Amino acid sequence: MASPNETLARLHRETDWTLRQFAQEVNKLGTERGTPLKYREPSVHQWLNGHMPKETVRPLILEALARKLGRPITYSAAGFPPPPAEESSALPSTVEGLLDLGRADMDPSRRSVLGVGLFSVALTVPDWPDVVGRMEAAQKGDTQRIGMSDVQSVIAMTERLSDIDDQFGGRTARPMAAAYMVNTVTPYLRADAPESVRKAMMAAASDLSYLTGYMAVDEGVHGMAQRYYVKALELAGASEDHLTYCTTLRGMSVQAVDLGHGSEALRLADAASAASPQAGPRMRAFLAGQQAHAAAQQGNKRMALLRIREAETAMEKAESQSKTFGSYNPSSLAYHVGQVRYELGDLAGSVESFKESNRLRPSTFRRTSIRYLSMLAERQLEAGHLEAACETWGSALEIYPLVQSGQCDRSIVTMHSLIRPYLNNRTARDLFERARVVTPPQLLAR
Repeated sequence: MASPNETLARLHRETDWTLRQFAQEVNKLGTERGTPLKYREPSVHQWLNGHMPKETVRPLILEALARKLGRPITYSAAGFPPPPAEESSALPSTVEGLLDLGRADMDPSRRSVLGVGLFSVALTVPDWPDVVGRMEAAQKGDTQRIGMSDVQSVIAMTERLSDIDDQFGGRTARPMAAAYMVNTVTPYLRADAPESVRKAMMAAASDLSYLTGYMAVDEGVHGMAQRYYVKALELAGASEDHLTYCTTLRGMSVQAVDLGHGSEALRLADAASAASPQAGPRMRAFLAGQQAHAAAQQGNKRMALLRIREAETAMEKAESQSKTFGSYNPSSLAYHVGQVRYELGDLAGSVESFKESNRLRPSTFRRTSIRYLSMLAERQLEAGHLEAACETWGSALEIYPLVQSGQCDRSIVTMHSLIRPYLNNRTARDLFERARVVTPPQLLAR
């Protein structure tokens, strides 16, 4: 007979959950990961009495406890045995970890690796002093000695992949990015090179890892996205690339705030700002806008308004936009103003800011246009402006067939559910029929 799991029971008491609430939280995380569960009180009772949960469920239990208690919960702290080596986050090296991550992303059969789609609030994020200059010595591989021309090819490829992502969505670009990472970039990271070239290659690889993580967020594979982001941080630190380090932290904050984890989003946004004391005006706006959104989601009105004013002031000082990848422009700022207004209860102001953001956005940013047009329509509907919302959703539907994006799919599915109660209205009915034609049937069957 199994012995009671006293450590898990102690954590359960600390949460103040009932057995039913504990089961519900684990089930929610199962749905978030893409593996719905139906646990009830008897299962939790068995766990507390020493019956070991399934391997696939243990990380969900740890994450549920971490989110409730506000601190990381390890396997041993919950009375569980260590995870198998492949599922451990303790990867042998930055390069090997990146290679393993890319291979898992390329091979759909390996994407079911434990927790691959699960966002973790307990993720350990390396600080700048902990990563700068400390990456393991590059392992020698079969690749010949590399030079700056190879670095430039990685930079150019990353920018092209970013353009494809903006135009056609992450589902199109991410498999290419993962394959390029595995087949070309990781061998470059192992190759012989002068120190200056080696650091430049690590910086280029950091940009690519960040972009691939960003595309994983688009597809809703949040655990994998976090792992790409951490690799980007490690490579940025090793190459002393402050810009990508701060950009990645900020990207992690965007991921957290979009998932509703306001405190984690604010922590990451503040960390990004603290790590970039010499930031220029555009970077300052880029960081302050995200700090404002995260603070507003936490209900900190004073801080949110202070940060959004900082972003506006910095944007006025910024030079003209020089390139697409990693940029922050007036459209982005208007989006953040709209998010801050919405979180603070100003629905009408949010609608106006989103209109301004959409007016200023370059037409090549198709995926972003679909997402933000959809958000605008949802808020127009919330304000009672049904026909305006239908018109805005109609603009999103014109672009939608051109994009392969998980985020855009979710926006369109949300539109179907929100517009259905208004089908007695001719405008809403016309929109609904248009949407049925362009929406993949498998999305509507969910």
